[in-house]
Amino acid sequence: MIRNFGNKLGLAWWAKVDTKGPDATYWYGPFLTKRSLKQDLDTFLDDLSEEGHNRVEHYIVRCNKEEPLTVY
Repeated sequence: MIRNFGNKLGLAWWAKVDTKGPDATYWYGPFLTKRSLKQDLDTFLDDLSEEGHNRVEHYIVRCNKEEPLTVY
């Protein structure tokens, strides 16, 4: 897929999401455009809040990201 190719080149957009209670880091992506990431990100953040994560902070980055996409 084009997204996977863009990720390998470091051109993909990702959201790094850090949560507290429980402490975890989630990587949400890859996306071809920053705009498409922003359009989908609110749903992902809402899901984390509904799962009981307390403080949720996110950062949008352009990078190459591989597994693991969730770190506890």
